[in-house]
Amino acid sequence: MNGDNDLGQFLKNHTDNKMIFGAVMHVCNDNKEFLASSGTMQPDKPYFIASITKLYITAIFLHWKNCGIISINDSIADYLPQTVMHELHLLKDKDYSRQITIGHLLSQTSGLPDYFEDKIGNDSLLNKICRGEDQAWTFDDTISRTKQMKTKFAPGSPHKAHYSDTNYQLLGKIIEVISEKTLQDVLDDLIVKPLGLMNTWLYLDPNDTRPAPIYYKQKPMTCPLAMASFGADGGIVSTAEESMRFLKAFFGGQFFPQKDFDAMKNWNNIMFPLQYGMGLMRFKLPRIFSPFKAMPEFLGHSGLSGAVAFYIPEKNIWITGTINQVANPGLSFRLMIKLLNNLE
Repeated sequence: MNGDNDLGQFLKNHTDNKMIFGAVMHVCNDNKEFLASSGTMQPDKPYFIASITKLYITAIFLHWKNCGIISINDSIADYLPQTVMHELHLLKDKDYSRQITIGHLLSQTSGLPDYFEDKIGNDSLLNKICRGEDQAWTFDDTISRTKQMKTKFAPGSPHKAHYSDTNYQLLGKIIEVISEKTLQDVLDDLIVKPLGLMNTWLYLDPNDTRPAPIYYKQKPMTCPLAMASFGADGGIVSTAEESMRFLKAFFGGQFFPQKDFDAMKNWNNIMFPLQYGMGLMRFKLPRIFSPFKAMPEFLGHSGLSGAVAFYIPEKNIWITGTINQVANPGLSFRLMIKLLNNLE
């Protein structure tokens, strides 16, 4: 791949108007940068980065850790009111709520259920949104819903992790308690303004029509109330270029020392073939799935919207972008693998 035109043709070839209606990708490789789009997307179009937001939240907490503002081992009970903490984590009639630490939330090892994807009865919020039942919720709503669900394991149980958006809802509230500011203001102060991000913001206004629509199968999803409710677990809007700028700053030591990455890489399985560390996702296919060539590891995060932001250390390649498709979470990963193979 030798330039934007090649990347554009690659994306055009994979825009099938069946599952991918538009895509944008920004690729950096050995001091070369390619930015291109296809279909309904444009190179500078803002899009929902969804759970990639968690990397931004991680950057805040690790920055604060190195400033001495918090410890990763702090109990979340030090920051949250009793109304939140009361029976937040019950397991076999034992209350583990006060044993949950900031580190447990960041690493998805709290054992708390996921208010968004886990089910109450036979239904989940995700299923409702995909059916077109747009709705708003508050932080208190997420806590109430979480307390109606079964916890998964005791906080910090060895080799156990459960991917839960509840963890990052709690982290978002802790940010506001510590800073005495809104989450948007903290993001602006620590990330958006220092990096000069002009098209990155926390989506809070359901009437904001700037972001590209997300598709569910063949139709655009109309769910502005839900998108404005995610906050710290998935509410940021950005562009491929600005997402790349953040990703390079994240891995480049701008928010916290690079030595902290050693502690972040205590991997636990969440959903095959993904693993989670301290606020960081790892994607690596086993050799059996790529018998002719071992696949390198991808470090970063993905989003349910089809957004990706990954660094491939072995190849010194960076990839950000989105395919804006909720219905097939594996599609963006398959596209990244094909893109990597085209770069080599």
